[in-house]
Amino acid sequence: MAFLVRFWGTRGSIPTPGRTTNRYGGNTSCVEVCIDEALFICDGGTGLRELGIDLMKRGSQSIVAHLLFSHMHWDHIQGFPFFVPAYIPSNTFYIYGTSPGDRRFHNLLSGQMRSDYFPVDFSELNADIRAVDLGNADRVIDGVRVRCMEQCHPGTSYAYSFEKGGRKVVYATDNEIDMTLPDAKAVQADLAAPRKIPDDLVAFVRDADLLIVDGQYTDEQYFPKHVGWGHPRATTAVDLAVQAGARQLAIYHHDPMQSDIQIDMKIAACRSRVQAFGSSLFVFAAREGIELRIDQ
Repeated sequence: MAFLVRFWGTRGSIPTPGRTTNRYGGNTSCVEVCIDEALFICDGGTGLRELGIDLMKRGSQSIVAHLLFSHMHWDHIQGFPFFVPAYIPSNTFYIYGTSPGDRRFHNLLSGQMRSDYFPVDFSELNADIRAVDLGNADRVIDGVRVRCMEQCHPGTSYAYSFEKGGRKVVYATDNEIDMTLPDAKAVQADLAAPRKIPDDLVAFVRDADLLIVDGQYTDEQYFPKHVGWGHPRATTAVDLAVQAGARQLAIYHHDPMQSDIQIDMKIAACRSRVQAFGSSLFVFAAREGIELRIDQ
């Protein structure tokens, strides 16, 4: 079984090109998950343009991909109009809603390409672009079990898990976990203490080989200025991964104000927390261009 994950965009909120962000990248959210012959694309931020260029270079006569969106905020969809494979007639793309008959994501993607926003209309895309759904948030697609879960974010967002052959990857960005903690007030009084993560989220992530999770803020950034903005502390993401028994944690959706050096410091704080818990969890910063094999 081949199980690959590639990062094409790891930045949150807005693209941040420049010398200070060159190492981890400035493109917004986009992750490719390839499981045997099945191609899944998580979010369509500016990283989707880069993925599209790469897909065209792979030489396939036709591309079939399943697109799953955490939500429709700009930084997660702004790459779609520049996704070259969508203009090729031989290609097929499935855009998934999260419940029976849900066409929201398909409709909103087409809406951003109206003439008020973009010079090329959605109807001019030549690929076969289909609105489908995950049924009751749990569907087998090309032999892969795909599930979704609603998250805490303004306007709502969704996490996705991909499972096959005893391997599991979870993509869970734009989730303000700190807002859902039953001990939220106690956390601020003692940032070093373990944070009780809601049981349903722990169960969703349970035993993931790789957890890709929003870790936009440092402890200092989050409180009080960014409470309610829809993103957690990176250190809270550590508690989720440890309590769920994940093997690897990719801190994702980096704050646009964080330089590469500041991201290094954020990851160092996360690793110190893992060490304090006595866990074997491996934590790293999601970075554009890296590829991970999950089947080993």
